[in-house]
Formats: sequence, structure tokens, C-alpha cells
Amino acid sequence: MSCEWRNALERAENGSSFLARLMALHEPVTQALRSADGESAWALARAAGQAGANAGQALRLQRGAVALVTAIADLAGAWDLDLVTRRLSDFADEALDTALAAAFAERYPGEEPRGFAVIALGKHGSRELNYSSDIDPILIYDPRTLPVREREEPAEAAVRLARRMTELLTTRDGDGYVFRVDLRLRPSPEVTPIALPVEAAISYYETMALGWEQAAFIRARAAAGDRPLGEYFLQQIRPFIWRRSLDFGAIDAILDISRRIRDHYAQGQAFGPGYDLKRGRGGIREVEFFAQVHQLIHGGRNPHLRAGATREALAALSDAGIIEADVAHHLDDAYVMLRTVEHRLQMVDDLQTHELPANPGSIDNVARLQGLPDGAALLDLLRPHVEWVGANYDRLTREDGEDRLPHDGEGLRAALSAMGFAEADPPVARITRWRDGSVRALRSAPAREALEEVLPGLMAALAKAPDSATALNRLDDLIGRLPSAINFFKLLAARPALTQTLAEILSHAPALADALGARAELLDGLIDATAFDPVPQVDVLARQFAALDSGEDYQVLLDRVRQRVGDKRFALGAQIVRGTADPLEVAAGYSRVAEAAIEALASATITEFEEAHGKVPGGELVILALGRLGGGALTHASDLDLIYLFTGDFAAESDGRKSLGATQYFNRLAQRIGNALSVPTASGPLYEVDTRLRPSGAQGLLAVSFDSFARYQKEEAWAWEHLALTRARPVFGPEEARRKLEGIIADVLHMPRDIDRLTREAVKMRGDIAKHKPPAGPLDAKLAEGGLVDLEFLTHVTQFRHDMGFVPQLGKALQLLADAGHLPADLLPAHDLITRFLIVSRLVSPKSTEPPAASQALVARACGEEDWQALLASYDAARQSIAARWGDIATAYGDEA
Repeated sequence: MSCEWRNALERAENGSSFLARLMALHEPVTQALRSADGESAWALARAAGQAGANAGQALRLQRGAVALVTAIADLAGAWDLDLVTRRLSDFADEALDTALAAAFAERYPGEEPRGFAVIALGKHGSRELNYSSDIDPILIYDPRTLPVREREEPAEAAVRLARRMTELLTTRDGDGYVFRVDLRLRPSPEVTPIALPVEAAISYYETMALGWEQAAFIRARAAAGDRPLGEYFLQQIRPFIWRRSLDFGAIDAILDISRRIRDHYAQGQAFGPGYDLKRGRGGIREVEFFAQVHQLIHGGRNPHLRAGATREALAALSDAGIIEADVAHHLDDAYVMLRTVEHRLQMVDDLQTHELPANPGSIDNVARLQGLPDGAALLDLLRPHVEWVGANYDRLTREDGEDRLPHDGEGLRAALSAMGFAEADPPVARITRWRDGSVRALRSAPAREALEEVLPGLMAALAKAPDSATALNRLDDLIGRLPSAINFFKLLAARPALTQTLAEILSHAPALADALGARAELLDGLIDATAFDPVPQVDVLARQFAALDSGEDYQVLLDRVRQRVGDKRFALGAQIVRGTADPLEVAAGYSRVAEAAIEALASATITEFEEAHGKVPGGELVILALGRLGGGALTHASDLDLIYLFTGDFAAESDGRKSLGATQYFNRLAQRIGNALSVPTASGPLYEVDTRLRPSGAQGLLAVSFDSFARYQKEEAWAWEHLALTRARPVFGPEEARRKLEGIIADVLHMPRDIDRLTREAVKMRGDIAKHKPPAGPLDAKLAEGGLVDLEFLTHVTQFRHDMGFVPQLGKALQLLADAGHLPADLLPAHDLITRFLIVSRLVSPKSTEPPAASQALVARACGEEDWQALLASYDAARQSIAARWGDIATAYGDEA
């Protein structure tokens, strides 16, 4: 190891006058380096400032020693890039703290620095500082806590502190300097003071900031001074940085910066001597920008992607499946190599340079610092990385001069006909109206430009859609509902594959098209491949739904849950349209989403309620699901059948400042939870909640005690209530309380009863349903003869007749009954087919009528059949099987009902 250190010192002494001077100036540090003792050298470097006569000189001496140790450890290969940049960045933090403390001590003797914070941006913010770099802080202060002299305004005091701190860092003398400080990244630097009041800065970033500033704050960090103040500032502007709905203005800003860099630094674009490692095509900036674009797209929804450091960001994006693993690997390798050679350039004369020397002797010198024989070897080392990064980054940019659709009527008609529109006049009329600015969402020039960019691909996708006319009409409706279409079209331009998905949704799924019309940002959720993964388990999902940033409250949670549930339900519907999931799995996913929403909102509502009313000793709320939620198989349109129950003594009272009796307490709480689940907010509706299955129906209390529930079910409940109880399942409440409730339900289901009487009542009940709620037609999978309602009655009556198979999932109950020989096995595939048909039809033909001809192939495919005719045959056979079995019971018991 010592030979690597000696070799590094020799290369430094021969190749860098700057490092040679530092070696002579800091002899004890150099001696430690010659002994290959990097950590001792680092400790000596950190203590080098003790010889300084004042804070400024101390920092300059310390910086020189730090620069020496960092360079030699880097050249020797003892420190990797991450350690080099982290130690440089940490020194920058310490230097800022020291300079600020000195400025405070001069103006306010005895005062600790407070009310003044330094926000690091750029590579300093992400702890990736260059070997010889500017730092780019934003300085903020709190007028309420910043010390001031008599008759001194806080703004004046803050500016003076900022100037003195900056002066201590930037002043040069024989000992060098500490850091170059660039304060131009603050808002409107040409007119604003160098230190900004914190609330004014927050207001700017919330309302006026530009897209590039959003990207800049990906790497922001409270680096020095009053760190709680800095953290408060960053917390408040987090929604500006990480937006749930995509803001392509920020992404466009990054790409525009990239284009302008390529244009402005044209001489540094071509690879070879003179190439700009930072700004050139395939350089450091393009690795960073590639990561940041994907972070801005996905980071609003996934906090794990918000890493400031480029290498960490690439790893996170790869782990999340957003960029391919090999892309992340190539970019990471290139970034390390480019940054390493950049450091070699800067070591030569301690200049903030990024350009490979054009002079052959100079580039040979840099190569030797890197341990290579000459400049040609250095170029050979860099070339594959630069070429790969440049080609990869080009995928993000769209070149000017792309094909656009013609503006003249005949040319447009011809182009649309060539795409495949059988009737070109309707799309011509729509496009003409979109272009004339009469649609609100397209009144601005940027919105119409965004439309033109995406129009060729969008219309081509619609032309190939199974029902292009319907898709076009629904697209027109969708655009008409948007306040602005810019982000919608920018998303399609950035993710062309989504255009095909959109065309399929608009063609086949009016329910999803309506949801898009209300919230176009739902399409954002499909940019991530994980949108087509199975829905996570309920506990994981509930945590995701309930996640809030610091300072956000219960009212915000109501919106967040609606947004997140809407995203998941939309993605599940898209899985059916795209044919990527079995509808039975999607139905289970819909149910897990609903359960997670109940868990998140009920927990938060209870916490909110307890602040005023306390807790009822021994009392806990439990929510019982029935119907399709109880059976774990919701459709897109299902409501939630719920019963609210509570444990403990109904005569107890809560212990809060506004005490309530237990019955009143849990009834008010249940009402609030029901409102949380059903009342629309600014983010739209959530679920319809039906509580009519509770004891005594709509006339009964909204929430009853376990004891009252058990007594009612055993002594007063009607037969239909016991039939409904076969699909009951606790979905909220402590585990012990859930188990107790399951025991009560089991006791009710297994208690002795007149089976023939129950069967007669069930037959009469099914007849009343048929009379008062007739099916929409033979394809009404729920209500038609031999449909799911018949199958449910058949299953539940059979469960009671044989006192077995009481599980809430209908398919599992059928399996148990068939295995025991109480029902024929052919009912199992009949159940699966008709259930699939119901789930798909709720998206494709919500009124339970025959699906449009263009969608029939999709329905058949989702149900596992080759084509529509094969599906109809299987569907009829399934209904006949169910109808025959239920008909046997209805015939036997119908006349006696």
C-alpha cells in the first residue's frame, strides 16, 4: 500500500505545482502521507487551522491541508469518489459554520448563531463537491430570531452577516482561499438581497419559481447555521419540489438547459482534446440530468427516489424498476470515471475547470496524474463512457423538425385517412376546434404547442383503436374538462407508450374515461411499470395511503387517500383493459384497496375524534364488511356494505374533555368514519357506503355493541340477514376484537334453525328481487336468471342446509361445498366465468347491456375465451348450470313460501 501512496505523491509533485506547493507548506501532513497513514494525515489537515491568526487565515490553512490529503488519497486509490466528495462537502459545511460563527462573534459578541441558515444546492447540497468548486448556497433568515443591533433592521443585519461570512470564505492571500461562493441561485438575484427572509423565500417557491429551480432543489440541504430553520424552509417547499402530478415545465427546463449548454459550449461538445467533461455531450451534466428527469417524474409519488446524490439516485431508480439495471450500471461507471478525471484536471492548478486541455503536453500531464502514459490513453479510457452517456441521453430529447400534422383541411384529411381513419371528417373537425383555441384547456400558445407535439402519435393510436370514433369522442370530452392540457399532452409526448394505453381506455372503458376526465393526472400513475403489478397487502397499502408530510393534517389526509385510492383503482381497471391481469385478481385488488382506505381513514378519524372526546375504557370500534367487500371481490363500481360495532359496556363513558356515553360516542365516531369514506373533497369522491345491513336496518343505531349485535342476530334477525352474514368479515379493529366478532358470527351461522323455513324465505326473497329489480338483459351477470345472485342464494342456502362451508369468499365456499358433494363441481368454473364477466362489464358496459362490438374481443379475452361467440356459449352454459340447481330448490320450496 505504501508504494501507491509514494507513487501518488510523486505524480502530484511532478504534475501539479499547486499540490507541490501544499506539500512544502504542510510538511507534517506530507510526512504522514509518505508513511501511507491517510487517517493521521486527515487528522493533521483538520487541525492545520490552529496556526491561523484569525478565523479567515485558519480556514485558508485548513483548506490547503484538506486539499492536499484529499488529492493524494484520491490519487493513491485509498479513497473512492464517494469518500472524496463527501469529505470535501463536509469540510464546506464546517467552513460555512466557522465563517458564520466568526461573523456573529464580530457583530454580536456572546451570541450563538441563530435565525440564519445556509441552504446548500448543487453538488455541495448532495455532498458530491468537486475537488475545486464553487459552492452555491441560498441564505435565509428569520426576522423574529435573528439578533440585531440597536436601530438595526433584521434585513440589514442579515445582509451584513452574509457579506462577512462570504468574505471570510472568498478572500485570497498567500495561504490561498477557502471557497468561491456563488449566490446567484437565489430568487431574482439581480434585484433581491443576498439573504432572504424565510417566509418570503417560501412564498416565492410556492408561487413563482421556475422549472429549473424545482430541479435545483432536488439536491438542496440545510448545510450550516440555524439548521432547524433550514429544515423548516425545505419542509415547507417540499410540495414545490416533489409534485404528485407531473409538472413537465420542470422537465422541459432541464432538457432546455441541456440543449442550450450543448449550443453555448459547442467547442466542448466534440470528444477529444478540449472536450468539456461537465457540459459536453455525454458528460457529467447529462448523467445528472438523466437521473433528475426521472426523479421529477416519479419522486412525487415515491419518496424513496428523492436522493440528492447522483449515484444514489441512479441506484434508487434502478431498484424501483424505473430505469434498466444495465442503464444505471453504465451511467454509474461513466459518472465515476468522468468525475475522477475532472478532479485530475482541477488538481493541476486548483482551477474550476472541466475541459480536457487542447495542448498535447498539458493533456499528457493530466493523463500521468491519472497513472496513464499519455493523453491518447486518457482519451481511450473516456471515449466509451462519453459515447454511451450521450447516446443514452439523446433518448430524452426530441429534435426539432419532427413531423407535424398538416394545418390545411385537405392535407389533414389525407394524413388522417392514411393513418387508418375510415371517416376522416370527424377527427378533422375535432382537431380544427382544438387548434382554434376555443377549448379552455387549449387557449394558451404553450398548450397548443404541446398538442401539436403529440398529435401525430395520438391520432395514429386512435386510428388503430378498436372503436376510433368512440375513443375520439371521449378524448374530446376529456380535453374539454381539463383546466389546462399542457401536462396531459407533455406526458404523452414523454411516454409515447401511454398513448396506446390511453386509446384502449378511451375505446373500451367509459368508467375509466370518466375518471380521467375528472382527474387527468390519473394517467401519470401508469408511467411506472409497477402500476401493472399486483396490489400490495392491506397493511402495506394502508401505510402508503396514510403517509403525510410533516405539517399536513387530517383534512389533507382525506384528499391524499382519495388521490391514492383513485390511482390504484384506475391502474387496476387499466390492467383489465390491457389484459395484464386476471379479473378475479383485479377484484381481490379492488378489495384490498378498499380495506386499506378503511384502515387509513378510520385510524386517522379515531385519532382526531379522541383529541376531543378521549377513549371509552374497554371500548374499541370494529368495522364489519359484508357483500362483495366481505367476500373480497369488489368491482370497479362496487359500494361498501359496512356494519359498525364496538366492544365493551354500552353504558360506559369516554374520558375526554367532551365526555360521551359509549353508544353516543361510537355512533358519532361511525358517522365521521362514514363521512371520511364517502363525502367528496376537492380530490373527488371515494366510495358509496351502505349501512342498511346493520341491526334493524335504516331504523337502527349506526353502531351497536357486540352484545347487542349478538342478541339481535340470535333473537330478532330476519332470514335475509343471516344469509347476508355468510359473507361477513371484520376489516377494521384490533385483532382480539376481530376474533371475538368472528366467534359471534360463527355462533349465529351454526345455531339451530328451521332449515326448510329459511329455504322458503330465501326462495321468496329471490322472487321479490326479480320482481322489483329485473335484470337489464341476459348479459346482466348479476341479476339475470342463472347469474351471480342466483348462485349466491344457492350457495348460502346450501351452507345452512348442511351447516358447513361458512367462509365469506363465495368461490371458496363453493369449493368446500363441492368437495363435500353438496353441490356439483361444474358450479366452480361457472362462478369464475360469470364473476369475471361481471368485473369486466362494470368497466366496459356499466349498464349491464351487451358490450360494444369493438370491445367484445377484450371481454372474451379477459374471461379466458377465444372470441365473443365462444364466450356467449360458455356464459349461457354457466347460467344454465346455476339456474338448474337453483331452480330445483325454487320449485321445491316456492309454492310453500
